[in-house]
Amino acid sequence: MGICHGKPIETQQSQRETNTPSEFPSELQTPTKTPKSSSKFPFYSPSPLPSWFKNSPSSNSNPSSVSSTPLRIFKRPFPPPSPAKHIRALLARRHGSVKPNEASIPEASECELGLDKSFGFAKQFSAHYELSDEVGRGHFGYTCSAKGKKGAFKGLNVAVKVIPKAKMTTAIAIEDVRREVKILRALTGHKNLVQFYEAYEDDDNVYIVMELCKGGELLDRILSRGGKYSEEDARVVMIQILSVVAFCHLQGVVHRDLKPENFQ
Repeated sequence: MGICHGKPIETQQSQRETNTPSEFPSELQTPTKTPKSSSKFPFYSPSPLPSWFKNSPSSNSNPSSVSSTPLRIFKRPFPPPSPAKHIRALLARRHGSVKPNEASIPEASECELGLDKSFGFAKQFSAHYELSDEVGRGHFGYTCSAKGKKGAFKGLNVAVKVIPKAKMTTAIAIEDVRREVKILRALTGHKNLVQFYEAYEDDDNVYIVMELCKGGELLDRILSRGGKYSEEDARVVMIQILSVVAFCHLQGVVHRDLKPENFQ
């Protein structure tokens, strides 16, 4: 086969300098160079400068309108909805006398009169369980070990979270306790989750009875190994963690505080 030779195309290139049209402002009337064009491409047209904008069509009919729309630059995403919004709506539906957006939530410095601290939980906690040593303490309460005195949990060692009602100074704090018990009830049944047994209350405290875990924290076990886990041991732990997270998500619960201290 023969070899094809391409004949070079001769083009005439020219440069010319033009002034900007007189309709542009005086500060924009600067000499510019048009891009090089080829005679073989008659459809080529230079793009307009980004700083030149045509007037809006509406400006002819309404001279008072602006010639262009100002840019709207959002420096950050929209803020998330207030976490207290659904609580206000729930309180409004419960009282039935105010609208959802008018439900008043007293602050910690306000008087506690009017706060309903009755949860409807079982009574006579001291008749069913005997509290023992304290095993942990948090911001709103503390956890103690206890032993069942009668009933289905007689002789069983359990953990009891005690939440003083004196620290429930706002309607949001009261609703947090209700939601915590509701979540514990929903998550009970998974083999890798702490089992919830019952909730009690009296005039002073709320008692949440749960399974007592004596294995220690996962963080302590990691530190005891010098921070090193074999691939097989890490696989067993991660399977349990992911199984728990998946179960929580199926129940509509997001933990938001996954860390070795919260695994036992």
